[in-house]
Amino acid sequence: MSRRENVLKKFIEYDIETKERVRLGVEQNRKGFVKLTVKDKSGNVVPDAKIELKLKKHEFLYGANLFMLDELETPEKNELYKKYFSEGFNAATLPFYWDALEPIQGKPRFAKDSEKIYRRPAPDLCLEFCEENNITPRGHCLTYINFTPSWLDRNDIPAYRRALEKRYKDISERYSSRIHSWDVINELYCTEAERGAYFESDNYLNDSFDMAEKYFRPNQLTLNEATENVWRNGSFAFNRSGYYLMIEKALREGRRIDCVGMQCHAFVKKEDEESLTTNIYNPKRVFAVLDQYEKLGLPLLITEITIPCYSPNDEDKDIQAEILTRLFEIWFSHKAVEGAIYWNLVDGYAAFAPQGDMTAGENYYYGGLVDFNFNPKPSYYAIKKLFTEKWTTNESLTADKNGKASFKGFFGEYDVTVNGKPCTFTASSKRKNDITLVI
Repeated sequence: MSRRENVLKKFIEYDIETKERVRLGVEQNRKGFVKLTVKDKSGNVVPDAKIELKLKKHEFLYGANLFMLDELETPEKNELYKKYFSEGFNAATLPFYWDALEPIQGKPRFAKDSEKIYRRPAPDLCLEFCEENNITPRGHCLTYINFTPSWLDRNDIPAYRRALEKRYKDISERYSSRIHSWDVINELYCTEAERGAYFESDNYLNDSFDMAEKYFRPNQLTLNEATENVWRNGSFAFNRSGYYLMIEKALREGRRIDCVGMQCHAFVKKEDEESLTTNIYNPKRVFAVLDQYEKLGLPLLITEITIPCYSPNDEDKDIQAEILTRLFEIWFSHKAVEGAIYWNLVDGYAAFAPQGDMTAGENYYYGGLVDFNFNPKPSYYAIKKLFTEKWTTNESLTADKNGKASFKGFFGEYDVTVNGKPCTFTASSKRKNDITLVI
């Protein structure tokens, strides 16, 4: 059996039912009917108006982390990174890891000209790039015990809590109006030893979400969890799943959690790759997990994705592209999922490894969508093709004598011309789409 046949065997086994559910889900959950009325500036309807419309930006988020913005070795690579990011995605995860954002107490690295730290570009720099390219930013993450700054003792609970609240307050004052969605806590369900007394305290979750409610009231507050605690064997048991129960308990006790974050890193050694066919590479399991967590009544976000190639070989790159295509089809079609964010765009710059060392850390997986020499892989083009060619709307309409027209299209932002005059509108799954175009 070839590697492709082995790793895709569950996708192949459930191919017919998966394709049908995806087809129905896309039509029901990602598209809607839009009614347009064309009026002039005086409020009079414009009969027989010629309307040209094109989807500009999906409501569904798809992106990657922006951790290598202006962090590469050459100006040429930096420009290619920006090009591939802006042309390939509509969302970005921005780094707010505490140890790198505030390595010196009281001196956070917010400004774009801050001293550089590898894989941790300054938030102002990232936001400027996002706003220039109509990319939706996400903040990651407000509380993450693993990245406590060296000046703070994670066993001194009162001091930690005071410093954490100041961090929430400072970040919210600068960014809450520009970044809508925030990962409040990352990897809370992980149970590595010696993470400190504050992590082990009963108030760790409650404190963070109470602070988030206080300082990030207008924003979306997400709880984010690691792959092994969401999809893997031994962690998913329907409504008995640990992560599910933890969220259910927090909601019952009055914590405000707005979104369920689910990582999806296929971090297993190549010789153990077949184990993924019982969970991440199994559409039946993927749908079961999504269906179960949907019952919490919250949107789901696939927050961090890595699908390995394991090598620079063309065949392995093609397999990565096929797996990602099948997974994105499932995520996009599911009613509860509001986005899917890849992790590292480029090979050779992942965590826990020197640049370009493909034997160390997360570089081992060759999990980028672009190789180290900045050649896009088939997976990069596969994702781009889904959102810009397969799932897109491009219509030519003529309004009736009352200035009215209608169409069914994907939810998102549209560029429009009416009788040659440009305008825009947004069609959303979250509201009624009766839209007046004023020319």
